[in-house]
Amino acid sequence: MNDPLHPLVQVQGLKKHFPIKRGIVIERQVGAVRAVDGLWFDIYRGETLGLVGESGCGKTTAGRTILGLYPPTEGDVTIDDHNLNLKNKREMLAIRRKAQMIFQDPFASLNPKWTVSAIVGEPLRVHKLAGNQKERTARVKELLNLVGLSSSHVNRFPHEFSGGQRQRIGIARALASDPLFIVCDEPISALDVSIQAQVVNLLEDLQDRLQLTYLFIAHDLSMVRHICDRVAVMYLGLIVELTSRDELYEKPLHPYTKALLSAVPIPDPKKERLRQRTVLEGDVPSPVNPPPGCRFHPRCPIAVERCSQDEPEWREVTPNHWVACHLV
Repeated sequence: MNDPLHPLVQVQGLKKHFPIKRGIVIERQVGAVRAVDGLWFDIYRGETLGLVGESGCGKTTAGRTILGLYPPTEGDVTIDDHNLNLKNKREMLAIRRKAQMIFQDPFASLNPKWTVSAIVGEPLRVHKLAGNQKERTARVKELLNLVGLSSSHVNRFPHEFSGGQRQRIGIARALASDPLFIVCDEPISALDVSIQAQVVNLLEDLQDRLQLTYLFIAHDLSMVRHICDRVAVMYLGLIVELTSRDELYEKPLHPYTKALLSAVPIPDPKKERLRQRTVLEGDVPSPVNPPPGCRFHPRCPIAVERCSQDEPEWREVTPNHWVACHLV
């Protein structure tokens, strides 16, 4: 599945800072929200990389910046050997055909005034993938069937569908341009539990059929274990651990990763009662003024003096297991 010599997506030193400005007549920048503050990772063809962490850690911002929806403050993103930061508008349009996004809220991401035909057909129009309206409608019907919806739904509006059906429309729209890479931004978190498994199974089936590559953003660690090949753990704008799915769940190294995994429910009541939980104290620091040294040290149960002074090196501790921690 993976080609270690030629990743499809390369993220190198990616940063996204949102300026904080004050002033009525003359605005001046007084600070910045450091939402994403230096990401380094690759995504290989055909794999699913999970990106997990607490709410507000920068996962969604990272996904949008990787696709160019937010201009990066610093760093480079390469998709299929094309650097997103060095392209003009015409070249960006060609690259965006290869990279799409499935959004978290299946209702807010769909135009309520447009029919399904217009929503799913818009990428076909923008990228000139259909010669005329008849061809476009035929392709929209094919895409609806592909995601498990009836082709008779083409003239309906988003409010006429359930949440799960609306998310399937969003998936069909993402597939319209025949992409290689899709960012799935918590695509199941807004859905009923009974529907979540159906959508995840659909994504897995589409990946096998269409040879897709996913960045799967989520906070549900049990679902990430089911769908992802590798998992990156993010905390306050940085990735603190990255390794294979099985390695992460069986041998987590970073204290933050251990704390997250200890909060995942176990369906066996006996094991649930016997295991030890890691309860983190305090609140997540502000991304406007992150703490010096290791950003996790104010909440870390094993922190030492060095942790508050020196930023830990991002290093490969064992083959394909990367961690940023002084004590590992």
